[in-house]
Amino acid sequence: QVQLVESGGGLVQAGGSLRLSCAASRSIFGINSMGWYRQAPGKQRDLVAAITRGGSTDYADSVKGRFSISRDNAKNTVYLQMNSLKPEDTAVYYCNAVVGHSYWGQGTQVTVSS
Repeated sequence: QVQLVESGGGLVQAGGSLRLSCAASRSIFGINSMGWYRQAPGKQRDLVAAITRGGSTDYADSVKGRFSISRDNAKNTVYLQMNSLKPEDTAVYYCNAVVGHSYWGQGTQVTVSS
């Protein structure tokens, strides 16, 4: 079992940057898959970026070249660096960890104004 707490969301103008953090309640060293998802109002929750234990990453096409996911096993934290933000990036961003079951954080709001 693992609890996840996201932080770093907020209001930013288009073209700006934010860095989201996901702090886990236990060591993430052994967690093979961690990721960030987002959900805009009236839409489904979609994968934004994922990272494996070995450091392999995967990104949604819409964020490739703008977002970067990383993990710091020593701090039990996963990050999402978001650059060149667009209004369509506005959503609640959720951290996810797969440890047998899929665990979710409470989400953090990201709002990008035009």
